[in-house]
Amino acid sequence: MVTELIDPGTARADIDLDAFRANIAALRGVVGEATLMVVVKADAYGHGMLRCAAAARAAGVEWLGVATPGEAIALREAGDDGRVLAWLYGVNEDLTPLVAADVDVSLQSPDQVSRAVAAAAVTERRARVHLKVDTGLSRNGAEPAGWGELFAAAAEAEQVGALEVVAVWSHLAAADEPGHPSVEVQVAAFERACAEARAAGLRPQLRHLANSAGALLLPQARYDLVRVGIAAYGVEPAPGLAALAGVELRPVMTLRATLANVKPIPAGAGVSYGWVWTAPGRTTVGLVPLGYADGIPRHAGNRAEVAFGAGRAPVRGRICMDQLVVELGPDADAEPGAEVVLFGPGDAGEPTAAEWAVWCDTIGYEIVTRIGARVPRRYLDQGSVS
Repeated sequence: MVTELIDPGTARADIDLDAFRANIAALRGVVGEATLMVVVKADAYGHGMLRCAAAARAAGVEWLGVATPGEAIALREAGDDGRVLAWLYGVNEDLTPLVAADVDVSLQSPDQVSRAVAAAAVTERRARVHLKVDTGLSRNGAEPAGWGELFAAAAEAEQVGALEVVAVWSHLAAADEPGHPSVEVQVAAFERACAEARAAGLRPQLRHLANSAGALLLPQARYDLVRVGIAAYGVEPAPGLAALAGVELRPVMTLRATLANVKPIPAGAGVSYGWVWTAPGRTTVGLVPLGYADGIPRHAGNRAEVAFGAGRAPVRGRICMDQLVVELGPDADAEPGAEVVLFGPGDAGEPTAAEWAVWCDTIGYEIVTRIGARVPRRYLDQGSVS
């Protein structure tokens, strides 16, 4: 039995798997003929990788995407036997466990091709690989001058039966900014890369370039496979993109807590470390038992709000490691145990992760992904709760 580090009655994140599946269905409708990959890296953006992966498979998702080999192996150990792509690993990591587990591996250099070939020899099975090209993001992927060398090495390894080139792929830099000139530059570069791959004798089954924003807005970037991450969890890659695409997405995570303490304070009372907020008049404050150790951004102090009762309560003072303080108002009659909602779908007027992102000068991805493992997850699935 796993001991909860925080009692779910004190604070928890509710994960609505029905909303997750509905988002997947909506996104599938947008991408048309392209196959959908749902990305479950980073513990499914904080929502719980294994539960979300199982829900995605139940919804008919053929491909899952992860960053690290460990994430891919965790999926396999949990019983997932569908297609999984892993794309980020260090120079000394052994690719053998991935090949042995029938996980697709991203390669970007002849050296990585050699490592995949070595893993294939050890496991006595062909490695399934996706060749990553850099089309302008300047992160991972072979730069244009190295495309030919990468494709030649992969073609040679494929000819001797060591590996199968499943895909050529890349990643967009600014798909979430409508009209950004980088999009057409990257699409053109990706077309050149695919042509070079064909010239090298490669015949990959798949090409994939689009992320969540590309899935929503860029039909020219959808190709054969589309990777959706944050949009599947109901958080827009940037404000307004879902509406532009004519899609309704529902946030999957609701972060709740109950007040651990309630107290009246007089005018002039300082609140939390540093007294960066002092009460201008008598008021009542409540203690929320979540802090930056649980993923609440420290710089949300004096900026963010939580839902309380029929309205909202502002965060006052600095966010602490395990707790934060909200102002309930001078006439509040709340008692310890009253519920606050930090963020959710917004149905009842509660803040959303997108609002927290604005308050904290960040993006919705970070707000949900950073909610830590100490916060218990409760899963809502077709009317049942677990």
